Amino acid sequence: MSPPSLTATADAGATAQAAAAPQPVPTSSTPLSAQTMVLPVVGAAALAHLLNDLIQAVLPALYPMLKTQYSLSFAQIGWISLIYQVTASLLQPWIGLFTDKRPMPYLLPAGMGVTFVGVLLLAVSTTYPMLLLAAALVGVGSSTFHPEASRVARMASGGRFGTAQSCFQVGGNAGSALGPLLAAAVVVPRGQTAIAWFLIVVVFAIVVLLRITGWTVRHTQAKSVARQAPPPKLDMRTVTRALAVIAILMFAKFVYVASFSNYFTFYLIERFGVSLQDAQLYLFAFLAAVAAGTFAGGPVGDRIGRKAVIWVSFLGVAPFALMLPHANLFWTAVLSIVIGLVMSSAFAALVVYAQETVPGRVGMVGGLMFGLMFGISGVAAAGLGQLADTHGIVWVYQLVAFMPLLGLVTAFLPGKRRAFV
Repeated sequence: MSPPSLTATADAGATAQAAAAPQPVPTSSTPLSAQTMVLPVVGAAALAHLLNDLIQAVLPALYPMLKTQYSLSFAQIGWISLIYQVTASLLQPWIGLFTDKRPMPYLLPAGMGVTFVGVLLLAVSTTYPMLLLAAALVGVGSSTFHPEASRVARMASGGRFGTAQSCFQVGGNAGSALGPLLAAAVVVPRGQTAIAWFLIVVVFAIVVLLRITGWTVRHTQAKSVARQAPPPKLDMRTVTRALAVIAILMFAKFVYVASFSNYFTFYLIERFGVSLQDAQLYLFAFLAAVAAGTFAGGPVGDRIGRKAVIWVSFLGVAPFALMLPHANLFWTAVLSIVIGLVMSSAFAALVVYAQETVPGRVGMVGGLMFGLMFGISGVAAAGLGQLADTHGIVWVYQLVAFMPLLGLVTAFLPGKRRAFV
């Protein structure tokens, strides 16, 4: 028997050494080719977002019924929305900042438990103050969900941050679209107490979040390594300018979206004389288009850049927004679907752009972005309600049609960004 060659011996030794060496934990600083998106986790986060936002969407879908049952004005409807949106927004950045430093994975199912109490109270409320309290509790539950669930989606993204964020967000948009549909089918024919049926959805969401929490706990080490990645040096002036522009874009987007999510049914009923249930179907079509546009925005942003998606999202929708207040019922439905598709594509790009601008603060930035979304939507709902009481809902839609033109400030965003964290 001939002795083994030196080359073969060396190759065998190198192979054994490589096998024995500890493998690096994938982090967001690892090259994209070395990472793989954990689809079951991203999918579970998207499903949880669907269930969470389905519950959130039930409340505005019931505004026409509550307005009649409690003899509420548009301004009082706006205050219900404001209470919910403010509680959902103010806590989010602080929760995200706190959990960036001290992870609390079980906060996700615990927050959904608060939502359970809010939905139960909404079903049994008999006075306007009780409705406000129920809205506040549902808002608190939402404020604990978004920054943490968004962080989990990013952890499982495999470096495809826009795609993961879009998948996560499209779950929420799908839930927002289903909420009015289910409210029209379940609650409107049976009355306020039928809201209790949605407690089944909340319990299912808690089960899903417990499974997600288990995965998060098992990947604590990977999360820790990702947070320890050294942040790049960015001058404060560039960061401030970028965040200011993003804030203006968020304002324009969610004031306009708030006019649809809160008052589109009223607009259709007043202008075209459609029934409440038919108006809910038109709202469902708009929200479904929002979900589809959101799903497309993230992957496209990963390919062509966040800034390009933002440009298309705002200026591309402007002509349709300006035409909508002057269209008949058929074209109003068509234009609302186009608007939902195009304008919604920007959200994932805005979130990821902001996270790349402020590295190492994924939870805080996620909470801030979702907090801005809820806060702006709430203030806009209250303000638009006041304007509707004074000038009429048709006049409000003529006013908000100019909001997408604020997308011109995209010119002040810094150029192409890369993923920092």
